[in-house]
Amino acid sequence: MTATPAASGWRPSVNSMRGYAAAGRRHTVTKQRAQFSVLIVRGDGERVLRFNFARSAALGAAISLALTISFVGLLLGDWLKLKELTRDASTFANTIAQQRATIEATNHKLAQLRKEVGSWREMHARIQEAFGPEGGRGNRDKGIGGATSAQEPLASVAPADELNRLEETIKEQGDSLRSLDRLMARAAKALATLPSRWPVRGSVNSEFGRRPSPWTQSVEFHSGIDIKAQMGTPVHAPAAGTVVVAGPAHEYGTAVMLDHGQNIKTLYGHLSKVSVQLGQKVERGTLLAYSGNTGRSSGPHLHYEIFVKGQPVNPRAYLWD
Repeated sequence: MTATPAASGWRPSVNSMRGYAAAGRRHTVTKQRAQFSVLIVRGDGERVLRFNFARSAALGAAISLALTISFVGLLLGDWLKLKELTRDASTFANTIAQQRATIEATNHKLAQLRKEVGSWREMHARIQEAFGPEGGRGNRDKGIGGATSAQEPLASVAPADELNRLEETIKEQGDSLRSLDRLMARAAKALATLPSRWPVRGSVNSEFGRRPSPWTQSVEFHSGIDIKAQMGTPVHAPAAGTVVVAGPAHEYGTAVMLDHGQNIKTLYGHLSKVSVQLGQKVERGTLLAYSGNTGRSSGPHLHYEIFVKGQPVNPRAYLWD
């Protein structure tokens, strides 16, 4: 049988008791530091509930919470970026659709312009046909042919290709226009020598050609036109020329004749007064004389004739001004 300290008369010393107390306190403090507590307290200050958590569990929960918040933050940032990219993509899609519509409209207009410019070929051909071909224009020596449709379909092609086709057509028509400009420059010189203006303004009493004679009633050939004009009406030159007749001229009475060059001459008969001299050079619109009733005439008028290579022609073919 073991004797207790009390029975044997032994008692722990004061230092031993103090050591045991300190050890107990350290154990309690260590235990308390190893855990966290959550208290739920009412409004009057009385504790209701207490939850104790191990330090490691609390640290793990805190780390997990921090990681979760970070992950959610990353997801939220990615979502915001994705939303912004989606909005930009929608804007880009609308812009691309508008640009595509603009390109298609431009392509269509280019095709129409090319077709319009191409139609100028016929107009150029008609103008050049009226004045004759230009020297050197046939140097290309290319035979062409084939059927043509009533309307060329506007095929869907790339804008760059349509621009190239339009550029080629415009270049071709530009060459044609320059050729036409040279042709018209030469034609203008020739037209300036043609008696295209009426020498006096008035109705025509007798046309060019066969007619009953005012004196014998037999059919005769009238080599000019008789233009109604009161006595003393000014007669003007229809084109530039040189005076080759200025005075009496048999049945024409007092007359003036102009030589316009290019084998073209004009005659003005039955005049009352002459205002130019033989050999004088006149310009278009120059005052030549005044109408009258001299020579073989039944009344005041102007007899007007045009000679080409010495043969009388119908003045109506030259009068357009």
